[in-house]
Amino acid sequence: MPAPLIFWFRRDLRLSDHPGLVSALSAGQPVIPLFILDPETEALGAAPKWRLGEGLGVFVETLAAAGSKLILRRGPALDVLQAVLAETGAEAVHWSRLYDPASKARDTAVKASLRDHGIKAESHAGHVLFEPWTVETGSGGFYKVYTPFWKAVRGRDIAEPLAVPHLAAPEAWPKTDTLDDWALGAAMRRGAAVVEKYAQVGTEAAEMRLDAFIENSVAAYDDHRDRLDMDGTSRLSQNLALGEISPRVCWFAGVRAMHEGKAGAETFLKEIVWRDFAYHLLHHTPHIVERNWRAEWDDFRWRGDGEAAERWRRGRTGEPVIDAAMREMYVTGTMHNRARMLVASYLTKHLLTDWKVGLRWFEECLIDWDPASNAMGWQWAAGSGPDASPYFRIFNPATQAEKFDPKGTYRKAWAAELSEAPPETALEYYEAVPESWGLAATDAYPEPMVELKAGREAALAAYQNYKAETAA
Repeated sequence: MPAPLIFWFRRDLRLSDHPGLVSALSAGQPVIPLFILDPETEALGAAPKWRLGEGLGVFVETLAAAGSKLILRRGPALDVLQAVLAETGAEAVHWSRLYDPASKARDTAVKASLRDHGIKAESHAGHVLFEPWTVETGSGGFYKVYTPFWKAVRGRDIAEPLAVPHLAAPEAWPKTDTLDDWALGAAMRRGAAVVEKYAQVGTEAAEMRLDAFIENSVAAYDDHRDRLDMDGTSRLSQNLALGEISPRVCWFAGVRAMHEGKAGAETFLKEIVWRDFAYHLLHHTPHIVERNWRAEWDDFRWRGDGEAAERWRRGRTGEPVIDAAMREMYVTGTMHNRARMLVASYLTKHLLTDWKVGLRWFEECLIDWDPASNAMGWQWAAGSGPDASPYFRIFNPATQAEKFDPKGTYRKAWAAELSEAPPETALEYYEAVPESWGLAATDAYPEPMVELKAGREAALAAYQNYKAETAA
C-alpha cells in the first residue's frame, strides 16, 4: 500500500463538492482525515465553538459511514501535523484555504516548515466561488464596491459540483481524541440546550434546507427576504460558515431556479457573491477585522463598552424590534439579516457606540459567525467600511418594524413582555441567558434608552462636528 496522505479539515466539513479533497486523492493514496483544535480555533467565541463541536460530531459519523475516520488532535497545528506524519509515515498534507489573517499566517508558516522538511504541503480552493486574487479591476487592483465586483464575476464559468470521492483507509489509524475530551460547548453552559433546537447541522441538513428554499421560497426572495415575520431567506449561513455545504452547490441551485423562471433567484445569486466580496476584501485589506477600513474614521469619538452596550446585549433597550432581534440571537444562535442591520445601526448611531463592541458580541453569540461577513456587516452599518451605508443613513427601528414586521409577529415571537401569553420562543430566552443576569419573563418591559428622534439628531450632530474638526 502506498504511503498515506493527511487531509487537514478546517471550515470544510463535508465530502460532497470538495475540490481540495478530490485533488488530494487523485493519486490514489490512503487518506487520514484530521481536525486540529489549535490555538486559532480555541479562540472562537462560545456559540461558534459549540456549533463547531456539533458539526464535527456529524462529520465523524459521515466519515465513518464512508469507511473512514476523523482523527482529532489538540495543539499547535505544526506540532500536531509533525506528530501525525511521524506516527503514520504519511508523505503529504493537504488542506482548503482560509483567508482571515490568523489562518493565513498559520498556514503560511505550516506550509513553509513542512516543505523545508521534505513533506508535500498543498493548499486548495473551495471556501469561496472565486479565489480573492483572481478578481481584478481593469487597472489590476481589487474591488472596493460590490456592484462592479458582481458585474465582473456574474458571467464567469463555474465548474459543476463534484461527487463524493472514495476514501481509502490507511493500514493503521493513529490515536485520536474524542469530542467529549474537548468540551467545545462548555462556554455555552445552559444556553446550549436551547440553541440546539434551532441548529441545522451537517451536509444532509444543509442540502435539505437548500432544496426546500429553492422549491418554496426563492421565487419570492426579492419581496420576502427583508420581512422579519416570514421564512423568506435560505438560512444556510451556519452551514456555509463551516463548509458543510459549498457555495458552488448553492450557486448552481440558484442558477437552475433562475432558468426555471423563479423571480428571486438572481438576487439569491447576488447574496452568494456578496459573501465572496467580503472575503475578497478580507484578503486584500485584512485590517477590516479589527480596525476601521476607512482610516478617516480612526479619530471619531465612539463611545466604548459600558451600561448602554450592556443593555443592548441583553435585549433591554426598550426598543421592541431591537430587543427581539438580540433575543432571537441568544435563543437560536442566528439573527435575521435585516435585524442585523437594525441592531448594528442602533448601537453605532442611536447609542454612538464603537462598532467593534457589537462585532465582538456577534463573534461570541452567532453559530453562523464568519470573519469576513461579520466584519463587513458591522463596518457597513457603522459607515466606516468599504461600500458602506453612509453614516447619516440612520435606520429608524420603529418605522423599520412597521414595514418589515407589520403585525408585530417577529417582535412578539422573541420579546415575552409584548404578549399576555408569550410563545415558547420568547420564554426560551430566559432559559438561555446567564442566571447572573437575573432576568425573568415577569419583568416589566424597559423604558426606551433613547428617544429615536433625539438619538438620530445626536448621531448626526456628532458626525457633523467630526467632519468640521477634521476639515479644520
